[in-house]
Amino acid sequence: MDRRALLALGLTSLAGLATGCRGKQYAHVLSSKDEDMVGSHQAGAETWEPLVADSMAQLLGRQHVEEIQQTSATGEPCRKRICFVGVENRSAEDLGDFRDQIYEKIDTCVTESSEFDVINRRYVEAGLRQCGLRADDLFMPQKRRAFQAAMEQQEQQFDYLLFATITSGTTRSNAKDYQRDYLFTLELVDVNTGRADKESTELRKGYHKTKLGAIRKYGHT
Repeated sequence: MDRRALLALGLTSLAGLATGCRGKQYAHVLSSKDEDMVGSHQAGAETWEPLVADSMAQLLGRQHVEEIQQTSATGEPCRKRICFVGVENRSAEDLGDFRDQIYEKIDTCVTESSEFDVINRRYVEAGLRQCGLRADDLFMPQKRRAFQAAMEQQEQQFDYLLFATITSGTTRSNAKDYQRDYLFTLELVDVNTGRADKESTELRKGYHKTKLGAIRKYGHT
């Protein structure tokens, strides 16, 4: 065998070896009975799903029907309107595509409640852009009034502002293992009275690096 043929054979063998060592990716559809997969490096569905669901259930469940119902011109009770201004992430992790997921889940929870309606997200974002405001600017009375005026121009008056904030705290036991506490906080502000109601839900998650790369998950409180 000449030198050129031997070189070609060697390259072919190396290519085959590399292909054989390469991992194979696959997927499967989860049924409603399957548990969420647990993120090995950061929070995923197993974290955000219960945090959002628990916080919204507690916050909306505390609102008494007699306090939030108003009467329409026909005498029929009508639902008050919530303006959800978005998710503020102060945690150690990037939310990635979960930011929009969290927004939509909160929006759905409000829509499915029997006491509230929610302002469409596009109207809210347009109003903030028009006034050149960020979500936390709405705690300033003058800027909040400007935002309310902009929303009224769109015929999107509201009774409550809803804020969502995500924070985290990290505890390291050694160079490999650590615990991260995720805190999801909702704040509902009555724009007419200034009264605020707040609800927070925490979930603790342990990250462990082993020889097999196994990750264990702890329950939430």
